[in-house]
Amino acid sequence: MATASPQHLMDDTINTGQQKQQQEQKPQEFLSSVETVALTIFLSIIIIMTVFGNLLVMVALCKDRQLRKKKTNYFIVSLAFADLLVALVVMPFAAIELTTGQWHYGEIFCLVRTSLDVLLTTASILHLCCIALDRYYAICCQPLVYRNKMTPLRVAVMLSGCWLIPTFISFLPIMQSWNAIGIEDIIEERRALTGGSNDTSCVFLVNQPYALICSAVAFYVPLALMVLAYQRIYVTAMIHVRQIETLQRAGSAPVTGTVPVITVRSSTSSDPSETYHLRTTMGSSVSEQAPIANSRMRVETKAAKTLAVIMGCFCLCWAPFFITNVVDPFIHYSVPWQLWTAWLWLGYINSGLNPFLYAFLNRAFRRAFLVILCCGDERYARHGSCTYRQTHRACSAASVNATSMALRLSFLPNRSYIDNGRTILANEQESQDSLGAL
Repeated sequence: MATASPQHLMDDTINTGQQKQQQEQKPQEFLSSVETVALTIFLSIIIIMTVFGNLLVMVALCKDRQLRKKKTNYFIVSLAFADLLVALVVMPFAAIELTTGQWHYGEIFCLVRTSLDVLLTTASILHLCCIALDRYYAICCQPLVYRNKMTPLRVAVMLSGCWLIPTFISFLPIMQSWNAIGIEDIIEERRALTGGSNDTSCVFLVNQPYALICSAVAFYVPLALMVLAYQRIYVTAMIHVRQIETLQRAGSAPVTGTVPVITVRSSTSSDPSETYHLRTTMGSSVSEQAPIANSRMRVETKAAKTLAVIMGCFCLCWAPFFITNVVDPFIHYSVPWQLWTAWLWLGYINSGLNPFLYAFLNRAFRRAFLVILCCGDERYARHGSCTYRQTHRACSAASVNATSMALRLSFLPNRSYIDNGRTILANEQESQDSLGAL
């Protein structure tokens, strides 16, 4: 009986092991292919939705003359332009690198892409900060003060700052490799681990000074300003609601006689259609008290929800990335690349959410979107001035407040008190525009 030699046994063992390894690799390759396809579809949906939403915002402002009259909308359209560039210039290359596992465009374009990434995402965040400051001046200051502060020149300066400031933490330090000072060996080691050269891998690491300065300018300082601004906006809006409610109670008694018409215009709008002509009938029903109380509760709830959604989405999308960005250099760059990628794309998703938070939830923008998407259908065109019946139906809170205010003012000969009432009404209308329309 023949016996197998040790060499044959060793060969059989090696062949068997290779066959098992090949059999195990086939399912892994299949799963990897499925994951790649699913990831590609998911990232493509994010990019397409971001492009569509921000492009629609820009087209709406270009086509709707009324939208161009409100200063805040210029910040919104500039924000949409920054987010559109993120979707067109930054996201596609990041998606290709993520799905293929390689960088195919050389070392120079790697630096350019990274600079554009930092520039555009920082510009987007600074626009959100400027919108918060604009709303702060509109709601927390008197109408005349807002007009004096938010002049066209100041709006242009703020918009220029949103685009110029990010260049000092993007192209300037990155193209000069200031972010890599002192960590050149770590970058080369990381590039070697990826199995590529300078032309086939795009590794971006930052030293501690750059991480702190960049994160402060791009996130932490804007976040602090947004929190302070929106906190003051909410407090001021609630004060306006209580002031209106106080005047409503004083004017709730039934009265006969003629009541003069009071004209109130939003403090940030020159649009005649946003001028409200307020007139009361003979006598005011006590039955308005219940709707007034309910209206106040709705305003407070909606204001809180709106600000919570805006700040919640912003922090949820960008806080993980910038916390990791600050911590990673101090723990010897030990954060896994998978976590980095997840936090980075979560920040990119914020560019797709911004149109929904700042434009799609705005009544004026929604009307413009309907006109565009319905090919200029006249049914969705902006109507002229708001009549009492239209105001009572479409702008119920503003009309109830304004009617009761007009009734109260009819008994007050004191000119200064009437002017104060008009100021309260203007501020209340601005609160409705800024918080209720979102």
